[in-house]
Amino acid sequence: MNERSGLRSQRTAALLPPSCAAVGVRRRILQGALHLFATRGFHGASMRDLASVIEVQPSAIYVHFPSKEHLLAELVRVGHEVHHEQIRLAMLEASADPVAQLCALVRAHVRMHTSYPDLAVIVNTELEALSPELAAPGLALRNQSIALLLAVIERGTALGRFSHPNTQVVAAAIGAMGVRIPYWYSPDLGLDAVELAEVHVQLALRMLGADLSKEGGR
Repeated sequence: MNERSGLRSQRTAALLPPSCAAVGVRRRILQGALHLFATRGFHGASMRDLASVIEVQPSAIYVHFPSKEHLLAELVRVGHEVHHEQIRLAMLEASADPVAQLCALVRAHVRMHTSYPDLAVIVNTELEALSPELAAPGLALRNQSIALLLAVIERGTALGRFSHPNTQVVAAAIGAMGVRIPYWYSPDLGLDAVELAEVHVQLALRMLGADLSKEGGR
């Protein structure tokens, strides 16, 4: 059993975020594609498979999406969009202290990956299946999210709040912790999503060598 099939089977329904504006048949198509791509992979699911799952004729899908690649591109864009918006808003609501902002960003990062695990899987594993043109909107949002994390780490370092060997490496490690959540996490493990986020916050602060002695450290 591979990693994808073993862990994806623990969930019964794939979720789209409320911010996804698609309605009616278009939303059903996206919902079905989300489930199939997360469980089988982009290359392992056909448009006929999707039509069967959502109980429509294949021609009905092509009315809304010209190709399977366009379907994936929309899911990738939606996933990156909700992720970026969650971390951006979390940072805006935090105080100006870089430690507080880092904690808020990490909590939002974890929340995205626990709330929408199938979408997170697609965003992080199937992006390479897209052409550069179709991948561009999602990648632009991803780069904006990375820039937010790098900026808060760099500012915290400049202010003496963080002490670490390399900004890029630590940022990548913090991001990767969240990316792995859909592959192992389940509330059945006795740790709810809020508790998991706090564990990630503590790990991120340790990686950054955070100075918690000043106001804003929690």
